Amino acid sequence: MPEITDVAYRPGLSTPIGMDVADFAELRERGERREIDLAAPQRPDFHHLIHVAGDAEPLPHSVDFATHVIEPGGWLWVRPGQVHQYAAEPGGALTRSHGAIVIWRPGFVTIDPPLSETPVLPTRSTAHLVDLARQHLFAEYEELGTLTLEEHNRALRMLLAVLLLRLAHASPELPSAAPPDGPFARFHAAVERDFTRTHRVADYAAALGYSTRTLTRAALAASGTTAKAYLDARIILEAKRLLVHTDNTSADIARHLGFENPGDFNKFFRKHDGRTPLAFRAEARGTTER
Repeated sequence: MPEITDVAYRPGLSTPIGMDVADFAELRERGERREIDLAAPQRPDFHHLIHVAGDAEPLPHSVDFATHVIEPGGWLWVRPGQVHQYAAEPGGALTRSHGAIVIWRPGFVTIDPPLSETPVLPTRSTAHLVDLARQHLFAEYEELGTLTLEEHNRALRMLLAVLLLRLAHASPELPSAAPPDGPFARFHAAVERDFTRTHRVADYAAALGYSTRTLTRAALAASGTTAKAYLDARIILEAKRLLVHTDNTSADIARHLGFENPGDFNKFFRKHDGRTPLAFRAEARGTTER
C-alpha cells in the first residue's frame, strides 16, 4: 500500500501568487516533473477545485476513503489536509477525461463559503451562472501582465470567491458558514493543531475561553454534530489514514494520536467504527488481518 505523499504548494513559474489553474493534461505533466504519482494517496497543503468539462467522461476521485464520481459539468472541492487520489493509472479516467483544476493557498480567498463534501453538479437554473463565473475566472487568470500583480491577484480573489459562492448555492442545503473568527472556526483550528495531544472538549474550551456548551452549540450549527463528535471524528479520520497508508503498528498509531495505551485506542476505534484498527486495515487493504 503506497504511503501518503505530502504535497506543498508549488505553482507554475508564470502564474499569480497564491492561485493556479491547470487542465488535466498539464496536471499529469506536473506530476511527472515533480515525480508525484497522482494515482497514489497525497495530502496537499492547499485547496483543489476539480472541474470536469461538460462533454467529458466522468472522473472518479477518492477523498478520505470515499470514492466520488464527478459527472460532466460537475465540481469537487478537496480541502487542505485531506488525503485524495486521482484515477491516474496508465489509461485511467484522468487520461480519458478532460477538465481543469483550480488550486489556491489557504487565505487566498478570505472566507470559504460552505460547499458540499461530495461532487456538485449545478442544475439547469444555476449551471449558466456557474459557468459564467468559471469563464471569467479562467479568462482573468490568462491575462497576467495587463494589470499590476497586486491588481491581478485582487481580481482573481474576487472572481474565485464568486465561483465558490455560486457553487455553494448550486449545492443541496448546507449548514450556514461559520463566522471566520467565531467559536467554531477557532475550535476547528485548535482541533487541527492539538487533536493528537488532547481528546477532551473541555481542554479546548478552556484554552479558547469558551464554555463547553458554547462550543457544542457552535459545532451543531456549523457541522450538524456536537463538539465531542466533531473531535472524535477527526481522531478517527487520522487513525484510518495512518492505518491504510502506513505500516505503523496499532500501538505506534495509538501513541501518535495521544492515547496512553493501545488498549484505549482499540476501544475508541471499535466504538466509532465497529471494527478493531487491524480489522479495518485488513478490510481497507483487502488483506488478511494479522
